[in-house]
Amino acid sequence: MSLSTKQKPGRTRSGETSAVRTLERGLTVLLAVKDLRRAPLSVLARQVGLSASTTYRLLETLRQQGFIEWDEQSGVYSIGLRAYQVGLAFTERGNLISSAHPEMESLVTDLNETVNLAVLYGTEAVYVHQVEGRQLVRMFARLGDSAPLHASGVGKVMLAWRPEGDVRQKLGDGPYPAYTPRSITTQASLLKELGRVRDLGYSVDDEERELGVRCVAVPVRDHTQQVVASLSVSAPTSRFTEDQIGQVAERMNRAAAQVSTRLGWG
Repeated sequence: MSLSTKQKPGRTRSGETSAVRTLERGLTVLLAVKDLRRAPLSVLARQVGLSASTTYRLLETLRQQGFIEWDEQSGVYSIGLRAYQVGLAFTERGNLISSAHPEMESLVTDLNETVNLAVLYGTEAVYVHQVEGRQLVRMFARLGDSAPLHASGVGKVMLAWRPEGDVRQKLGDGPYPAYTPRSITTQASLLKELGRVRDLGYSVDDEERELGVRCVAVPVRDHTQQVVASLSVSAPTSRFTEDQIGQVAERMNRAAAQVSTRLGWG
């Protein structure tokens, strides 16, 4: 009987460790391209904190696999088709977007403003679907962009119905970043605001992320009764006055209820 050495659980060989590190770096580069949309090698290298040569090797591997595209004339990298296909697989894994889209279209017809759908991912709210309004000046987020939980309507909605301990774990003790003078920066103030959101049934981002922009967001629930997403409408404060908040929120909650019903809630 021959003897063999067995690897202890939880340990990896040095080669495997190196491969994992390379994968982590490659994903970091891919995310940087997502954030910047289009960027040359030098900018991406600074963004991820790696040398230009290392960043180039990672980009070239991603390009060969179709996750990154490179424009030879401009020297600019951008997201490739394969990355889009992966993202599409995520949106198709459930029926959230298909359930929400008709109601979002209806909201745009009634409110004539851009409507967004966001989900909770880690410590951020991520926009996964959008129907644009027809105003000349529109307020919208790019799909895949994230918003801070403490300073966005969608973020506060998705925190409001979670256990307080979960909120503390996700955001920490503070202080939280101030994007404008109206941003909530302390834990005590945020917890108080989340209680207000629960009482009202909707949240308001009243120039907390960007001055001159007001947002109303409402919860979407699934068959487990949990808040799994948020619908939001944003508009310039000149077009979306404080007097309109209640009426807009009521209309949005009716839409969210229809989406929730399609997801098995109620």
